[in-house]
Amino acid sequence: MKEATVQQLSPASPSCSPPGSLSDAASAQAPGCDEQEEHGDMEKEGVLTAEVVSSYISNLSRSSTGHHSYHYLSLPKHNLSDISVLCNYVYLQKLELQHNKIKDLSCVSHMPYLVILDASHNEIPNFFGFQPPKNLKEVNFSHNRMTKMKDLSAYSSLSKLDLDYNLFSEIVGLEQCCKLTNLSLAHNKISRISGLDTLPLTHLCLRENQLETIEGLESQKSLQVLDLSVNRITSLSGLQNLHLLGSINVEKNLISEIQECKHLHDLFLLRDLNLLGNPVQEQPDYRLAVVFLLQHLTLLDQEKVTVEEKVYSVNKYDPPLEVVAARDHMTHLVYQLMQPQVLYDSTLCCADSPYPMLVLTGPQGCGKRELAHRLCQEFSEYFAYGTCHTTRGPYFGEENEIDYHFVSEEEFQKMVHMGKFIQTVQYGGHRYGLTRDAIEDVAGEGLACCVHMELEGVFSLKNSYFEPRYILFIPTKVEKYMDQLKGRNLYSQEQIDNAVARIELYANTNRQRPGFFDNVIPSDDYEEAFQSLKRIVKDYLLLDEQEEEENNRGSPDNTSVGHMPEQKPSSPLSRSRSGTLTSHSATALEPSNSSYRNYFTKIQAELSPEKSPAELASIRRREQLVREAIAGKSPEVYSQLFKSSAQIAPSSQQNQDAGIHLSEDSSSSEESRASSALSVPSSAGALSGIVEPLDISVLGQALETPKGPTPENPTNSEQQASVLSPYSDRRPGSNVKAVLPPIPTGRKTPTASSVAPSPSPSPRPSPNPTVEEKGEEEEENREG
Repeated sequence: MKEATVQQLSPASPSCSPPGSLSDAASAQAPGCDEQEEHGDMEKEGVLTAEVVSSYISNLSRSSTGHHSYHYLSLPKHNLSDISVLCNYVYLQKLELQHNKIKDLSCVSHMPYLVILDASHNEIPNFFGFQPPKNLKEVNFSHNRMTKMKDLSAYSSLSKLDLDYNLFSEIVGLEQCCKLTNLSLAHNKISRISGLDTLPLTHLCLRENQLETIEGLESQKSLQVLDLSVNRITSLSGLQNLHLLGSINVEKNLISEIQECKHLHDLFLLRDLNLLGNPVQEQPDYRLAVVFLLQHLTLLDQEKVTVEEKVYSVNKYDPPLEVVAARDHMTHLVYQLMQPQVLYDSTLCCADSPYPMLVLTGPQGCGKRELAHRLCQEFSEYFAYGTCHTTRGPYFGEENEIDYHFVSEEEFQKMVHMGKFIQTVQYGGHRYGLTRDAIEDVAGEGLACCVHMELEGVFSLKNSYFEPRYILFIPTKVEKYMDQLKGRNLYSQEQIDNAVARIELYANTNRQRPGFFDNVIPSDDYEEAFQSLKRIVKDYLLLDEQEEEENNRGSPDNTSVGHMPEQKPSSPLSRSRSGTLTSHSATALEPSNSSYRNYFTKIQAELSPEKSPAELASIRRREQLVREAIAGKSPEVYSQLFKSSAQIAPSSQQNQDAGIHLSEDSSSSEESRASSALSVPSSAGALSGIVEPLDISVLGQALETPKGPTPENPTNSEQQASVLSPYSDRRPGSNVKAVLPPIPTGRKTPTASSVAPSPSPSPRPSPNPTVEEKGEEEEENREG
């Protein structure tokens, strides 16, 4: 039978030669009109004949047995209903019978080499009603009348199956199709996804069914293309573990929330998402929100996702800290410029010596607020706490206007519009802000401001003209940190999880931005953290606790420096030009000579029992005058530092009448500065770098001279006039008491031998004398 079939399909037979074959010349004489009419009658009856087959069969090749045969037969739209004649065509490998009226495919059982079968658009009621060809790989049964699927375990080679437009209500019988990668069941009545657990599917189409949820796909780890359009699906849950998905079509479903896209967030290979026809598209900023949640998309709703959309979506919904800080700074700057301008004298920006601030930062609940309060209490002569505003309610133990200024959201927003804030942040659903007045109130007292804030606030503050020192407190033991948060009974589990997650944010910032924080302190143990903070602050202020203890032990009486009443030194935490944090109170008595690093220590060394009574009296008198000058009780020695121009030395009678005040010619502002020059610390240090350094040796010799106005011993005011250089004492717009800035190191002033008064009054110098002019004046004084 096979030999007869092969011979029947032999290309030498004119009746079987396909169009365009080598036998076209031999078959030039086409069948007559009678034969064509006979073929037409057969086709009209719906019965396929061998003559018709020979007209449409093609693809000549050698079979497995060595015979030549045709493998491809395509008979679309022939109105066929009976194809039993194909039982003789055993070597067929591809058979296309679409758009006919075929109801029976039993002839396929006689085609063991069949690979591709297309019987779409027919009237086939039976699902695979034939014996399975062992090599059958692709089958198309779409647009038929099949109602129930059966077991296809015998079709082990099946890789592509199209069952669209049938009447299936359930997916069964495919469990053993271990090579099935493409499955399409569009336009059926399937209400639940099942029977696909063991299939290696890469393409799945369930378009236009009755699905309401996405369940049953959890095991489809190889799935790449999924079409669930035109169903009743309300959630995308069930797709989050299909990490190879590259295309998802859920058009015309019932998805109404943008947050449903979070289920697709970890599908990093997803490039195409179609949400057309869903209620979610009515949400404001729908497209930007979806692009933000799914940054790896290239097509959304069949439109290309541009790079600009991705950047804009990130800046809108989760901007980097730099963008948040820049926006925050611009907002407050614009609102501030819209208000009547007020000049804040104490915190006025200055390139040489900016206002000193200390900022403590770290994750929520790391103890930065408590550490800030304790630091301000222990170093009350240097720091004061800067109270921030917040819209949240007070926690247990917090006091209004001490820990925070607790305000409503409306009041907070009103303050923003009034330009009150320097920086604001939003954290945990609440807003926090640091006002300019909070810093100015501290600066007005001559102290440095100590504040605490979250990382977002640090980024924002770095955009302002303030240059604080930033200290990071970070937990290193996560479990202990979580126990501390839980022990406070203030935070929910979600808040605790968010706080723990932010530890990595702080760590990455410190790791990726060297120098962003000035110091990093572990916050696992509160007492250890504070001791570390204390040591760092003492290094900043150039304070040495050990030397202070030695001074206290070596003091002969209560009048020693170690028992001095606490005074507020000037500008305790300013940043020098080299970037080093220094103490003005230390540098004020620290000349360039390294042997004078601690002037008080030198004084104590001189107060030894080996000194003569006269020497001890002189040293103590000198020490007492220094203390009085620091306390503001006798500021004549320093008052000339703040003169706007050179003044003629006041007479001894004027000094006696005025006491510790300046002459009557001085303005009230100058009197205020003279009275508080050394008692109130400098708040901004704006005058640093313009004052001549005062040699301590000159000060000591001047203090030891007798008080009488003799020619050999000129009065203090005359010495002042010959030693000190005149400079401006106030900044423009100053409306607070002036304070003493740091005395920088540099060229020393003349020695004590050069302070003798000139017999004739020296000419009035220019308002801003140069160094050379000062040297000439000193030379003239020495010659005199």
